Amino acid sequence: MPLSMVKAGEPQIIKRIGGKEETKKFLEKLGFIVGGTVTLISVTDGNVIVNVKDSRIAIGKDMAMKIIV
Repeated sequence: MPLSMVKAGEPQIIKRIGGKEETKKFLEKLGFIVGGTVTLISVTDGNVIVNVKDSRIAIGKDMAMKIIV
C-alpha cells in the first residue's frame, strides 16, 4: 500500500520504491531505503510529513504514492 494511505503514527517497513531511477535515487538520499522504517506523521494540503531515520521530512503526495510499505 502507498505510504500516503497508511495510518498516522504507526511505523511501516518500506517494501518497494517505484518511479524513475532519478526519483528512486532522490528518495534514497532522503533516507527512504527498502527495508527501512518510516512513520507517517500527517497529511496536509497534499503534502505528507514523515519520520525517517529520526528526521522529519515533508514530501509531496505524488512522491509518497511511489513509496510502497
